[in-house]
Amino acid sequence: MLTDNFGRRFYYLRLSITDVCNFRCNYCLPDGYQCDNDRDFLSLEEIIRVVRAFAKLGTEKIRITGGEPSLRKDLPEIIAACKAVPGIKQVAITTNGYKLPQMLPSWVDAGLDALNVSIDSLDPKQFHRITGHDKLATILEGLAMAQQYPKLKVKVNAVLMRHFTSGAMNQYLQWLKHTPVTLRLIELMQTGDNVRFFEEQHVGGEQIKQSLLSDGWLPEIRSKTAGPAQEFFHSDFQGKIGLIMPYSKDFCASCNRLRISALGKLHLCLFAEQGLDLRQYLQSDDTQPLTEAIAALMTDKKATHFLHDKLTGATKHLAMLGG
Repeated sequence: MLTDNFGRRFYYLRLSITDVCNFRCNYCLPDGYQCDNDRDFLSLEEIIRVVRAFAKLGTEKIRITGGEPSLRKDLPEIIAACKAVPGIKQVAITTNGYKLPQMLPSWVDAGLDALNVSIDSLDPKQFHRITGHDKLATILEGLAMAQQYPKLKVKVNAVLMRHFTSGAMNQYLQWLKHTPVTLRLIELMQTGDNVRFFEEQHVGGEQIKQSLLSDGWLPEIRSKTAGPAQEFFHSDFQGKIGLIMPYSKDFCASCNRLRISALGKLHLCLFAEQGLDLRQYLQSDDTQPLTEAIAALMTDKKATHFLHDKLTGATKHLAMLGG
């Protein structure tokens, strides 16, 4: 089992397969994707070796991320390959959903267990302003399709922004009355490229949490492979609400996840100073050197992300590692 110097155990790997994204979200890539490195992304064979090594070290959950992972034509093969690795119990994906109705059946057929779709507003005009695309209706169509697969766990991600989404809570609540998904409200995080935007738009989630509790929402018990969200349920609602609050006290104490970039670098934290290159170990089917390298690098993992000190490490924008 992978552990660090603080006794945290790591069951969960976020695996980026591309840093390319076709959306222009104002909090991430307002000017669109800018190619600033070689697009020599991990091959299917390298991905399999990564997942096999992490599975041997106790990882049970793989989340495939980007950029936008569906831009890779071999995504169904990647999902199937991850699911086939002994020890992997759940394969999830995070997507902007721009072609969800067309693509979802192939992902489910490949063995997808969980789907997270980014929907930063339920208002079409606001959604367009945030993402640069008029795709809300298509994404909601795909989300409705996803709910027809009873074994597929479905969540919706929305970034909290003072002037864009903080006033939309009533609309989300009305939607969750009859929609059996988990809505995860994510605090905006400062990155290398969004300092001014962060200062203007950041709003904390604690007030929303207290409002939910006072309105009868109850906390869910987290599983060992769960992400960082604090989740809540209410008997009057089919949907649930999760809050991801990276600026809250002791947020990092429950960290259980590591990240691999699309270029084969291990990131011990989303906001680490640099990625640790593992590509040399991915050229052979012998995963022993790779598992030894990963275990050795764990001693460098820090107790916290240092976001309170405005230290964002090497993370220029969230598309680099899929959040």
